[in-house]
Amino acid sequence: MIKFNKYLKDKYGGRIQKISIDAGFTCPNRDGTKASGGCTFCNNISFSPYAMTKQAVEEQIEKAMGFYKNRFKNVKGFLAYFQAYTNTYAPVEKLREIYDKAMEYDEIIGMSIGTRPDVVPDEVLDLIATYTIDKPEIWVEYGLQTANPKTLRSINRAHGVADFVDAVLRTKKRPNIKVCAHMIVGLPGDEYEDYIETVKLISSLPVDGIKIHPLHIVKHTVMEKQYERGEIQTLTLEEYAKIVADLIEYLPEDMIVHRLTGEAPDDELVAPDWCSPRRKQEVLQSIESAISLKKANQLLTLKN
Repeated sequence: MIKFNKYLKDKYGGRIQKISIDAGFTCPNRDGTKASGGCTFCNNISFSPYAMTKQAVEEQIEKAMGFYKNRFKNVKGFLAYFQAYTNTYAPVEKLREIYDKAMEYDEIIGMSIGTRPDVVPDEVLDLIATYTIDKPEIWVEYGLQTANPKTLRSINRAHGVADFVDAVLRTKKRPNIKVCAHMIVGLPGDEYEDYIETVKLISSLPVDGIKIHPLHIVKHTVMEKQYERGEIQTLTLEEYAKIVADLIEYLPEDMIVHRLTGEAPDDELVAPDWCSPRRKQEVLQSIESAISLKKANQLLTLKN
């Protein structure tokens, strides 16, 4: 397991700061193309303080770069993160216009493009591949969330597991594009075996990185109403930490781990309370402790 921050620091000789950008995209399961209402867990405002800003891309970038340069003395560069909604869901020329705005800054070493696996036609991948000529760090982040088809349907993802496999394989035909897969632990309908199957699927494909998130309920979502009716339960921190420790064992040694947790602002978070930004370090420490305990138990078993 390679931590993303360390990967970037080792490669570029210092801190690379990710800048979250809202470029004004929507989703095909919001606008009625494939479904309506969006994913049942989705409230993009909860994902990032930069989401839904209505500011121009250039304004968001310049404001964020100024902030991070003042906050951190050792920033070596920036990674533009197109985060809000589906960031390949537009005509190619529109995407080119938006991506170009971010890539024109010398301090930006590349970009991460968050998207769905069913909205990446070959012409879009061909466009993204052109940026790898001048920028060394180009990632496409695919939200799989789970390899359980029933769960995908119940959370209104409006895509299947085959879409994810197809997207990964087609993307890696452009070898300089890196792929990151997202999975969520704790989705209603999923059990422990589903988490293992999901990480095994991701590990069996040419995926370069992974983000593992706990399910957390945020305001103004379908899941908030389900939670209030008692239809959804969330994991305890101890349960989540133990599951993540198990999942990591299935990852290839060269897999780059972008995230092992996720949080929402306190004014948006419904549950669980440990997904507050205030408790992020506690969550990461719990995961480290679970990993250490698992290794210690394995060594003890071998000795016996």
